[in-house]
Amino acid sequence: MSNSNEARAVGAPYTGFTQNRWLQLVFGIICMGLVANLQYAWTLFVSPIDAKTHWGLPAIQLSFSIFVLVETWLVPVEGWLVDKLGPRPVIAIGAIFAGVGWVLNSYADTLALLYTAAVVSGIGAGCVYGTCVGNALKWFPDRRGLAAGLTAAGFGAGAALTVIPIANMIQSSGYEHAFLFFGIIQGVVIFMLALFMVRPQPPKNFTLRSNIVVTKVDYTTVQMLKTPVFWLIYLMFVAVAAGGLMATAQIGPIAKDYGLAKLPVSVLGITLPLLTMTLSIDNLCNGFTRPLCGFISDRFGRENTMCFVFIGEGLAMLGLMNFGHNPYAFMTFAALVFLFWGEIFSIFPATCADTFGTKYAAGNAGTLYTAKGTASLLVPLASVLSVGGNWDRVFLLAASITIAAGIAAKVLLAPMRRRTIEGSAKAATQFKGAKPVDDIS
Repeated sequence: MSNSNEARAVGAPYTGFTQNRWLQLVFGIICMGLVANLQYAWTLFVSPIDAKTHWGLPAIQLSFSIFVLVETWLVPVEGWLVDKLGPRPVIAIGAIFAGVGWVLNSYADTLALLYTAAVVSGIGAGCVYGTCVGNALKWFPDRRGLAAGLTAAGFGAGAALTVIPIANMIQSSGYEHAFLFFGIIQGVVIFMLALFMVRPQPPKNFTLRSNIVVTKVDYTTVQMLKTPVFWLIYLMFVAVAAGGLMATAQIGPIAKDYGLAKLPVSVLGITLPLLTMTLSIDNLCNGFTRPLCGFISDRFGRENTMCFVFIGEGLAMLGLMNFGHNPYAFMTFAALVFLFWGEIFSIFPATCADTFGTKYAAGNAGTLYTAKGTASLLVPLASVLSVGGNWDRVFLLAASITIAAGIAAKVLLAPMRRRTIEGSAKAATQFKGAKPVDDIS
C-alpha cells in the first residue's frame, strides 16, 4: 500500500448547507457539550438530594456509577445503529432519553426511580457520544485526530458553560426544578440539532501525510474483534485510561493527605484553595489536550504521538510523587498528568478508524470505547494501594503501565498495525463481507 501524500478519492463531495462537514462537526460538539451535563454536573445534585431524601451518599452515588456503565457499555450497540441508520435518528433518540432521564430525576422519590433515571440517561448520553465521535471520524478522514479531539473536548468544555447556571438554579429553585428545566432544554436543543445531522460524505480529494497509515478495508465490528491488533489497541487503551484514572480520580485525597487541599494559592492574581485551583487548571488541560494531541497525531503519526504523551504522563506522575509536597509543584505536575492523559479520547478513536475503516467507524470506535468502562473497574485498586496515605505505590504502578504503553506504541503497535494494513487485501478474502475500498476508508 502506498502512503504517499497524494490525494485520494473517497465517496462524493459534500455540498449544501447541512452537508458542510465543519458545520456537522460544530453540531456534534454542541450536542456533546449539552449531554455532558449528565456526567459533569451530577456532583452538584448529590448533596441536595441527600439533604431531602436522606438516602445516604453511597446509595445516591450508585446512580452515577450505573449511568457511567450504561453510557459506556452500550456505545457499541448505538454505534452499530449509527452505521446502519445514520446519525439523525440515533441522536434524536438520545435527545429524548437524555431529557426524560433528567425529568425522571426531578420526580425521583425512591432509589428505584433514581436508578431507572440513571439507565435512561446513560442510554441517551451513549447515543449522542457514540454518534458524534463516529461522525467526526467519518467526515474527516484527513483530520481524524483533530476532529475526534474537538468532539471529545466538547464533552467536557461545553459542560463548563452550564455548570454555574445549574448551580445557581439549584440554590434558588431547588434541585428538582433544575433537573426538570435543564433536562427539557437540553433534550429539545439536541433533538433540534439532530434534524440537521446527515450521513457523512467524506471529501472527494484530500492529502494525508506519509506517516499516517490507513486501511484499504472496511472491517465490521465482528471482523475487527478477530484481529490481534485490535486487542493490542484495546489493552493499551485500558492501561493508559486506568493509569490516568488511578491518579486523576484521587487528586482530592492526595492533596488532603499532603496537607495542601485548603492552602490558599494565587495564580494570575486569582487566589483560591489549592485543590480548587488545581481542579480548575486540570479540567482546562484535560479539554485542551484532546484537539491539540489529535492535531499533532494527524501530522506526526498516531504511534509517535502515543509514545511521547504516554511516557510524558508517566514522568508527570513520578514528578507528582517526588515533588508534589510543594504546592506549586503539585499544581504543575497534576496539570501535566491531565494534559498527557486526556488525549486518549481523540488518538484511540482516530487510530481505530485508520486501522479498520470508515464505513463501520461508529460501531468500531464504540466497541473500543468500552475500554474506558473496563479501566474504571481497576480504579478501586488505587484505594487498596494507598492505605495509610502511601500514594507512592499508586504513582509507581500508574506511571509504570503508562510508560510501558508508550513504549509498546512504537515497539509493538506500529509494526503490527502496518502489517495488518498492508495485508488488508488478503484480509478481504479471509473475512466474509469485508470489501476493499479506495486507498483510505
